[in-house]
This record gives sequence, structure tokens and C-alpha cells, in this order.
Amino acid sequence: MPSTGPQSLDRALALVDAVAGAPGPVSAKALARLAGCSLSTAYHLLGPLTERGYLARTARGYVLGPALPRLHRSFLHQLAPAPGMAELLARLRRATGGETYYTAYRGGVITVVDTTAPVTDTANPFAPGRETRAHATAHGKALLARLTPRARRRYLAEHGMARLTTATITSAEALEAELLRVRATGFAVSVGEADPAWTCVGVSLPRAGEPEDGEAVHALSVSVPTREFRRRPEAIRAALAEAAAGRI
Repeated sequence: MPSTGPQSLDRALALVDAVAGAPGPVSAKALARLAGCSLSTAYHLLGPLTERGYLARTARGYVLGPALPRLHRSFLHQLAPAPGMAELLARLRRATGGETYYTAYRGGVITVVDTTAPVTDTANPFAPGRETRAHATAHGKALLARLTPRARRRYLAEHGMARLTTATITSAEALEAELLRVRATGFAVSVGEADPAWTCVGVSLPRAGEPEDGEAVHALSVSVPTREFRRRPEAIRAALAEAAAGRI
């Protein structure tokens, strides 16, 4: 991501990102290399990050710190998801056999907030975090379909519509036609659009009216191998609808 702020702030955030993306502890020397700064600069930034709890220093290197769970809890609190979302995701997974996801749109950003996919499942293409492929995912389409045309245009102008597979929708006109179908049927479907091996089905969670600026829109989705989806598409849709209605 290009630099958008003061260099010291960008580098400090780059250090946190580097630690978050590593499979284990990272040395200061490796972090300096990843952030593109000198070792002395890295230590200068690592000090306050450690003091504030964003990172922690171990004998083997730096790891994520104890402040991050608090930030995550605050993030969830501000999104105000339905009570018992984690339990709902687990029940939906048992009903469908696929991995399930809770996704939210707020302030021009779509985030995969929670999932039943284990953190060790590196093959799963829908990991928690910022989602920039909304045009190609079912949860993204379900959320985009609920936005005002202006908010939708703003989101797509910022994130683009990259071609991820041969099935990806890359034109604004084709996507608008797809979102009309989503609003008509209540379901968003992505068959190999983000990853050729996976199909994702999503629904937005009920709310009154269109979201105003700053308000969150929520979605549930399920991903299964495409061959599995083609065996029982209606059963997966039915379980997702039951979950969204709170009846699962």
C-alpha cells in the first residue's frame, strides 16, 4: 500500500503489519529490512510500539502484543453485530459443511470480521481482514447491493474491479445487473470469481432502509468447493436464509 502519512507513522505501521504477517517472531534486523529503514530507526519505532502493547519482544524476536485483542473487541463493539454471531457462524457451518463468514461494510471499507475457517487453513481464500475484492465475492456483492448508488460508485472507484479469474465481473454495467439479481433473489453467488476452486453464497442481514454514512451493513456467507456447491445449491441457500433470519 502506498505511503499516505508521515514517514515515521508509515514505518511504524509497516512494522506492525510485518509482524502480523509473519508465521512467528521477527527479529529487529528483519523488520528494518521489511520496513525499508535502518536498524536504529527500527529500534526507535519498536520501543513505543512495545510500550503501548501493539508489539511484544521475545527472545526470538517481536510478536503481536496484548493491546490488539482490546482493539478487536472495540472494533466488534462499534460494528454492533447481532448477539451470538460466533455461535451463529458455527451452527451455519454444521448445517452447510462449508466455512462461514461474518462481513461488514462501514465507512467505505468492507471487512471480513470473523470466520469458522481455522487460522492454519492457508488455502482458504477468504481470510479475515480488509476485503478489496467485493465485486468478485458473494459477501461483497451482498453488501454492495445494499448501498446507495453513490456509495457503491465511491467504493468501486477506490478499490477497482480487478480480474481475478476468467469468471470475474470487471465491468460496472455487468456488476449493476448482477446486484439487481441479488436484490431480487436475496442471495449473492460467486462461482469461481475470486478463486476458481471455490463458490461463495452470501446474504445481507436484515436492517431498515439504506445505510447512512458511518452506519454498518452486515452479511453472512458460506464458501464451499465449487463441485460441492453444484451438488446441493438449494440446501446451502436454505440454510443461509435460515441463519440470516435467526432460525438456525
